[in-house]
Amino acid sequence: MVNKILIIAGEASGDLHASALMQEYLNLDSTARFYGIGGDNMIKAGLMHSYHINDMAFLGFVEIIKHLPFIRKVRKLLIELVKKEGIKNVILVDYPGFNLNFAKAVKKLDVNIIYYISPQIWAWGGKRIEKIKSLVNLMLVLFPFEEDFYLRNNVNAVFIGHPLLDRINNYNFIDKETFYKNFNLDINKNILLVLPGSRHQEIEKILPETLKAAKLICKKHNMQTVVACSSNINENVFSDFNLEDAKLIKGFTYELFKYSSFGIIKSGTSTLEAALFELPFIVVYKTNIITYYLGKALIKIDSIALANIVAGKKIVKELIQNDVNVNNLTEAVSKYLDDIKLQEEIKKELKVLRNKLGSTGASKKAAQLIFNTINGN
Repeated sequence: MVNKILIIAGEASGDLHASALMQEYLNLDSTARFYGIGGDNMIKAGLMHSYHINDMAFLGFVEIIKHLPFIRKVRKLLIELVKKEGIKNVILVDYPGFNLNFAKAVKKLDVNIIYYISPQIWAWGGKRIEKIKSLVNLMLVLFPFEEDFYLRNNVNAVFIGHPLLDRINNYNFIDKETFYKNFNLDINKNILLVLPGSRHQEIEKILPETLKAAKLICKKHNMQTVVACSSNINENVFSDFNLEDAKLIKGFTYELFKYSSFGIIKSGTSTLEAALFELPFIVVYKTNIITYYLGKALIKIDSIALANIVAGKKIVKELIQNDVNVNNLTEAVSKYLDDIKLQEEIKKELKVLRNKLGSTGASKKAAQLIFNTINGN
């Protein structure tokens, strides 16, 4: 009997982690078939996709409201798919706005719901905990404090470590000299990395001021600006911006983390990746004004950067909303570039943070736990 599983990821980082999970699961059960929503990595791993993550790239309350008819259409189609294919197991990957509502709808069909990469409900005051408790059979979490939080609230949760550790350990890096040569970079200048996000809306909000600041910083410190283009973004998105003084590089983000000297990085998984590479950086975040104020009213934690949240203190500078301007960016980055001792202190803190993320093998552990759950072991 073929084991049919519905899996839903809605953004680039979820696509990466879910594809690794799928590959590990297929090592345990080669007959399994995955349906649902994902990106290029999940499709390559064997996903029969109803929608691509690019179709689901809504950021913030305002964008979600605008796209409600489409979101309802997607949810309805997936529910019909579950019924038609007789799917009894659903894996939800982060993306809580869509996934938790879908879980509520599909739970009525008597399916197992496994959540891989917890929604950050601890940041929202835990108001969604009752919903999760009633819907989710197994919660697989990437951070130890998440496991503590869920277990205290009687949710079946297991800390598996972070899949980024495996991804980085198994990555085949291009050596520095070749990398510089391939992208026509100046070997005599350090790289100032600008990572503006993986959605068009993020780039639109963050990049203009950041590019202006980067130009000033590079002139002062004899550096070169590289803008990282996420693999799920079309490079044409950047044609609206003045990249005359910067190099755009797509798809080699890990080389950029490894070979850059400093980063200006949009809040999200990338801040954790930068931390794992021990790259000194500052965090930027800017969104629609309505989304920002609604979020500010609801969020119950002091930091937005995952690196700071996991560390339990602010080890990297955060610039949010109107603070993302040329003066603040230039001042914040120059403060570090002018002080080698300060840079070394940050690297030391980032090394400590890495040790909090557990050991390698997260995707393999997750796959085994899901296999056991699905097969009643």
